[in-house]
Amino acid sequence: MSERFMLVVAHTGRQESLDAAVTVIRQLLAAGVTPVMKADEHSDVLANAPELFAMEVLGTNITVADVELAIVLGGDGTILRAAELTRGCAAPLLGVNLGHVGFLAESERDDLTDTVRRALARDYEVEERMTLAVRVKVDAEVTYETWALNEATVEKASRERMLEVVIVVDGRPLSSFGCDGVVMSTPTGSTAYSFSAGGPVVWPELEAMLLVPLSAHALFARPLVVGRDSVFAVEVLARTQGTGVLWCDGRRTHNLPPGARVIVRRSPVPVRLARLHRGPFTDRLVNKFHLQTSGWRGLVDGEGTSA
Repeated sequence: MSERFMLVVAHTGRQESLDAAVTVIRQLLAAGVTPVMKADEHSDVLANAPELFAMEVLGTNITVADVELAIVLGGDGTILRAAELTRGCAAPLLGVNLGHVGFLAESERDDLTDTVRRALARDYEVEERMTLAVRVKVDAEVTYETWALNEATVEKASRERMLEVVIVVDGRPLSSFGCDGVVMSTPTGSTAYSFSAGGPVVWPELEAMLLVPLSAHALFARPLVVGRDSVFAVEVLARTQGTGVLWCDGRRTHNLPPGARVIVRRSPVPVRLARLHRGPFTDRLVNKFHLQTSGWRGLVDGEGTSA
């Protein structure tokens, strides 16, 4: 039987996350599975638990292609970081929420031991989430390319200056206005920045893209939802005083001079999430946002079926 490797991603600068990482690593080693960590996180763990020396460092003898699963300890920001580390490989992400909302996480801190047990038994399903391919052009030249799981956001770089943009959908201009920015989101990101900006919640099984203007000075600046094969473009108009900035998942950034165009389309490379519980997305919304459902009388006449 070939050796098994599992990546452990944790915010080891926080004691709760560091303690959780030590717990997970001990359980993996006891089961004969080799834990793998980034070099800095590996050092933090060894400084607290030197007996865990059998771990491997990612990028030395082990690459992400060797990893069967990434166990992610933290909030959605840590899961986004893990998605960067595993981009393009087959390993799914299994999130354990140590943050606040933790929308992408699959289990909570109290369930940690059972979560690892199921990971060891490969007792999970894999759900693929759509991502965005993001490209910046200045004139005809491509100056930057990246991707996003949640959203790509074009924002003003200076607080006191407005960003002047034109919105383009499928190669046709839709509207131009001054604004604080524009959020282009996946369904996964519809409960993140897009949601706080007034965008709709989109169920993750629907492959679509959202565009939500931020504080737009325009009569027509409503959120848009388009199909998976559509293409968004946001151009920073030459009359913009100052520059814009592109943010992807709040982690990767690129400056946008006047005249720059940000083009966003569906990426062919999804993010894979390991799921331990099959349940409707409605329940996840209710649980994560602590929504009130008092007064509901239960299902009537097959209302809960898809037929």
